[in-house]
Amino acid sequence: MKYLHDIGSYFLMLKKVFGSYTKTSVLRHLIFKEINDLIISSLPIVAFISFFVGGVVAIQTALNMDNPIIPKSLIGFATRQSVILEFAPTFMSIIMAGKVGSFITSSIGSMRVTEQIDALEVMGINSLNYLVFPKIVALMFYPFVIVISMFLGIFGGWVAGVYGGFTSSSDFLQGIQEDFIPYQLFYAFFKTLVFSFILATVPSWQGFYMKGGALEVGKASTNSFVWTSVLIIASNYIITQLLLSS
Repeated sequence: MKYLHDIGSYFLMLKKVFGSYTKTSVLRHLIFKEINDLIISSLPIVAFISFFVGGVVAIQTALNMDNPIIPKSLIGFATRQSVILEFAPTFMSIIMAGKVGSFITSSIGSMRVTEQIDALEVMGINSLNYLVFPKIVALMFYPFVIVISMFLGIFGGWVAGVYGGFTSSSDFLQGIQEDFIPYQLFYAFFKTLVFSFILATVPSWQGFYMKGGALEVGKASTNSFVWTSVLIIASNYIITQLLLSS
């Protein structure tokens, strides 16, 4: 019954988020603040992880190519496919669930503990629209983060492959262009948008409905990461089945 209650409270929260809206001038300021906190501040860790994971994918592919008949361009092909289809959109989103999700839950949870949310509601403000809607809008820019992740992942693979002596630059670039299907980019960005909605709403739900003190804020942040990760993985499976299976 607890799970049914949680699911119900989540969807009721979404209904209230898109209910009565806060003044446009106030929302505009909040949205820009959330873009800075959730998107721009995440770029360094995204860039660092993407570059080195792309390099690791290229090196592992090269080290597992024992047959001399297999062309070296396969290193570039495998790096591109791994980064575009799964690493950048899915696994980076799980990493962001830890960084962004915990930040959202702890910030809203702290407001709940210090009764700031109660103060907003006393003033007649739709607290859910005030707190959650700007985060949803800000994370609609999340695909731009994934574009950077894709580029740096492939670039990291090129650096590791070429300067590690595993392949030549021309072979790697040939592999990147080989059998490229533009529809795969649509698939990657479609699920990125779904993940961004999950990243914005699930941590907000955990923080908004938490009860207790500072200790419970930490527990809510942990639950936020678990729930967000599970939903990202589950939705990734469903979207893959719907968009890629023939």
